[in-house]
Amino acid sequence: MKSSLLFAAAVASVMCIVAEAAVADDDMSRIRHLRDTQSILSLTDILASVEKKYPGTVLDVELEEEHGQIIYEIELLGRNKKIHHLKIDARSGKMIRKGDD
Repeated sequence: MKSSLLFAAAVASVMCIVAEAAVADDDMSRIRHLRDTQSILSLTDILASVEKKYPGTVLDVELEEEHGQIIYEIELLGRNKKIHHLKIDARSGKMIRKGDD
């Protein structure tokens, strides 16, 4: 009984990992398509613009969709030692929101 339960748990775990990988692949394909069709600005362009206003070290970047809008979420450590949280419209490059820690 224990071995069949362990086997079922192992199979379920593998299925979850495979499902997550498939979703990640779909997301990456969509992002590549948006970038290749110039529907969104490249991360390189976005970071170059951010560096001018907020010099520092980028800690994390995510590309998200919120309410139908595609945004770059950027977390960076400024030269002033503050952590800045930026949300930037991926299509226009305009700042949507800025917060500091």
